[in-house]
Amino acid sequence: MKKAKKWILLAILVVVVAGVFAYLWKQSRPKEVKYETKEVVVSTIQKTTIVTGKIEPRDEVEIKPQISGIIAELYKQAGDKVRVGDAIAKIKVIPDMAQLSSAESRVRLAKYNLENARKIFERDSALLQQEVIAYETYEKSLLQYISNLEELQAAEDQLSITRDGVAQKAEAGFTNTIVKATIAGTVLNVPVKVGNSVILSNTFNDGTTIATVADMQDLLFVGNIDETEVGKLREGMRMDLVIGALNDQRFTATLEYIAPKGTEENGAMMFEIKGAATIPDSVVIRAGYSANAEIVLAESVDVLTIPEATVVMEGEKSYVQVITDTTTQAAERREIRTGLSDGLNIEVIEGLSAGDIIRGNQLN
Repeated sequence: MKKAKKWILLAILVVVVAGVFAYLWKQSRPKEVKYETKEVVVSTIQKTTIVTGKIEPRDEVEIKPQISGIIAELYKQAGDKVRVGDAIAKIKVIPDMAQLSSAESRVRLAKYNLENARKIFERDSALLQQEVIAYETYEKSLLQYISNLEELQAAEDQLSITRDGVAQKAEAGFTNTIVKATIAGTVLNVPVKVGNSVILSNTFNDGTTIATVADMQDLLFVGNIDETEVGKLREGMRMDLVIGALNDQRFTATLEYIAPKGTEENGAMMFEIKGAATIPDSVVIRAGYSANAEIVLAESVDVLTIPEATVVMEGEKSYVQVITDTTTQAAERREIRTGLSDGLNIEVIEGLSAGDIIRGNQLN
């Protein structure tokens, strides 16, 4: 029994020693290193920039009243289509008592003066027929009568405007109490309600906005770009728009405006840009949608390209490892001349040919 245990312990010891020697022998052998391989291909390199912004109508007009008062009726609401001259709201005039009293007093005085001028004119007419007065005297009384008649009409019109908001003999359909659309388009906003007081625009205030109307068929992308990239832009550049609210649908736009002056935002100078968006009629766009615009700043078409991660930069020179044996992945160091980069791939101007295999990152 004791002899059996002795042989078992000896066998275990031999196995342990053999395992240690095997492990040490394996560790002493050089490890085989494997690398990714990349092929030199012909492709197109584009250097782009992304600009965040929003979609806005080119023409957005605030409709304001021509007279102060209270909103009596609203004929349109946000989303409605309007044409030039369509009624949007009706204003009930609340006259100023001092102005109303003054206008009424002017009418009474004009009537008195007209009555007096009429009597003088009739008297001079009779005297002229009797050849008692000169014709010049008759003309003066006639002119005064006509002048007083016009003054009465003007006074009555002023009273009507002060009291009702429209002259007595205004053209049919002309009234200051009806607020009308000045452009054709879509009503974006109606910030007032029936019963709200409104004031007309004058030198002291901008007036009350009754509605905002815009042409939603003529849209712009409006965004801001950093000063480091604005110098690479030029009018007429193509922009690819992505609108998140429309499930990232893509549209095109043409850059047509670059701000000549920048504004400082968080320590960086930003310049406003605008691009005319091309939107199909079948797509419904709402003003204010957020959008991203991709602008191609530079492009190299059908050139040799490799992953930029495979390039080693040493000073002003660039090198890659070109594989000479695909079995052992043996490689030679070769200097190349590079061109445009998009951040992932880089253009190769000299040093490589299409189909060459280069060494990439080491595999684990």
